[in-house]
Amino acid sequence: MTADVDNLVLEHLRLLRSDIKEMRTEMQSGFHDLKDRMARLETAMLRVKRDALGAEESVAFQQVAHDRLLERIERIERRLELSDG
Repeated sequence: MTADVDNLVLEHLRLLRSDIKEMRTEMQSGFHDLKDRMARLETAMLRVKRDALGAEESVAFQQVAHDRLLERIERIERRLELSDG
């Protein structure tokens, strides 16, 4: 009787160990997938930041060109005596 109980307990312990091992494997696989997804998100965020910086640079260049055009127009108006001041 005691041997049967011991065998039953050992069998349950083996099943529990097997279940824990499967769960650990699934969790490790899940963590690996999450790490991959996180790396892809970080890469995408860096691309968005790079694109935003590029857009800001473009706006700055356009502003400089705009300012230069205004200066030229003002000079032309002064030469032609079209300006009020």
